[in-house]
Amino acid sequence: MAEDLLHVGEPSNLGRVEIAPDVLEVIAGLATTEVKGVSSMRGNFASGVVEKLGKKAHGKGIKVELTEQGVAIDVYTVIDYGYSIPRVAEEIQANVRQTIINMTAIQVKEINIHVVGVQMNDAQEEKNNMEK
Repeated sequence: MAEDLLHVGEPSNLGRVEIAPDVLEVIAGLATTEVKGVSSMRGNFASGVVEKLGKKAHGKGIKVELTEQGVAIDVYTVIDYGYSIPRVAEEIQANVRQTIINMTAIQVKEINIHVVGVQMNDAQEEKNNMEK
């Protein structure tokens, strides 16, 4: 388990600082949901069950991979209908990168955005149904 931790800064006489990848998942998930145009995050079955039980899964839709080249983050998200997907994706990348740097001082090698759906609002869905 200790090899899965990210070491931040240089060890001092007080000790060292280690950050678990799960912490980066939570930070990246919260930073993603702050971006206008993001409807939701895609999770798995387990995170869906956890949310139904009343606990928010903040790392839902985020995968953090520790490689020899650095930290890679994959974000799986649903975008609101009507927003520019490339613009929202760039804003997600910028916000996630800046938030992780501010909170952990860790440089992220890459942030990959996977748009897995488009969420239509109720008014748009009604309009589309009436056109059929």
